[in-house]
Amino acid sequence: MLEIAELADVAAGTLYNYFTSKDELAMCVMDPVMDRLSQRIEAVTNTFIDPAQVYAFGIRNVMIAATTDQRWRWLLRRSEVIAGAMYRVMGPYAIRDIRNAVLAGRYRVEDPELAWRQAAHAIAGFSLAVCEKNVMPGKMDEAVVNLLGMVGVHRREAWEIARRPCPELPAE
Repeated sequence: MLEIAELADVAAGTLYNYFTSKDELAMCVMDPVMDRLSQRIEAVTNTFIDPAQVYAFGIRNVMIAATTDQRWRWLLRRSEVIAGAMYRVMGPYAIRDIRNAVLAGRYRVEDPELAWRQAAHAIAGFSLAVCEKNVMPGKMDEAVVNLLGMVGVHRREAWEIARRPCPELPAE
């Protein structure tokens, strides 16, 4: 926090008047980044016919952002913080998408909120493992399949969904 205060040319006490921790400050930066990503994902998924594909596309693009965007990559070192922020900021979109797929008979999960909470932590864990080179980025399809399994999609069907073409996200 002292280094941040120096870079911002303010007293450390002033910084603590606004933020109680480095994590809180980082989330003030990341919350809008996550919300914009959610909106960009939604701009594409609004064109999808299959509700099962909506959530799959979303989680894939969150993993891509988390493993390629420096802001995400830095925060993955605090995976519980970023997972909590993903749950909070992206949750309204993801939970809605899971519920829509359940209503359409595509997903079988009793508690979409719990499924998203678990998924947010799994996404952070997978992304951290990729960034630390413990898992190859090519395992992303398998990660999507595993996350679809958490919402009740059978493995064979999950692979079919995960391998569908992924349209580009609109530019930021």
